[in-house]
Amino acid sequence: MSIRLYVGNLAFQTTSEDLTDLFAQAGTVESARVIEDRETGLSRGFGFVEMTSREEGERAIEQFNGKELDGRYLKVNEARPREERSDNRRNSGRPNGGHRRPSRW
Repeated sequence: MSIRLYVGNLAFQTTSEDLTDLFAQAGTVESARVIEDRETGLSRGFGFVEMTSREEGERAIEQFNGKELDGRYLKVNEARPREERSDNRRNSGRPNGGHRRPSRW
């Protein structure tokens, strides 16, 4: 059974190919993806790697968590399931629909 890993604190120049090459040292990589901003296309500083087995994934966590890559110390752990988002993304938990009132109100 495969395992999905979260890889954080990536340098902005790190690519999906860089992640594939690095994690291949621990086992077979099914996929690797650096998450990019939708508008700018720039890296958001984190990504996900899917390894073919739990054993390889755990080995990758041990091997690469805290390892330096491109001048940054990686944070690697098992990815958590994605949290559901509300339909109204603009609200952001604020009672007035996500907008700040001016301080004079």
